[in-house]
Amino acid sequence: MIKRKEEMIPDIKVNMRGGDGQAVVTPVLNKGEYNGSSRLVATIVLEPGCSIGAHVHENEEEIFYIIEGQATYDDNGETVILNPGDSCVCLASQSHSIANRGTETLKVFAVILTY
Repeated sequence: MIKRKEEMIPDIKVNMRGGDGQAVVTPVLNKGEYNGSSRLVATIVLEPGCSIGAHVHENEEEIFYIIEGQATYDDNGETVILNPGDSCVCLASQSHSIANRGTETLKVFAVILTY
């Protein structure tokens, strides 16, 4: 299966998970287009000042891979800076948030695995 960029429809989420501003979530693949057990395979774009608020993942885990920009990432209460090429995982029952406190667009590849 091939999916072209123009087939990927962005979804603007305002104050996602209680965060600031908006997150533009663009599914790379939708459920049913693959056989694995995940609920999200997408890019997420956060402009400067925007964030996804703190939340816990239950019975699932989320992987972020930083494509461009700089992320301020809260990993269970520990704040770290992530740069292009860095990745992180939020395991089940853990919490995280991500914010763009920089001056450039932040683009992240995100996968939420379910079980």
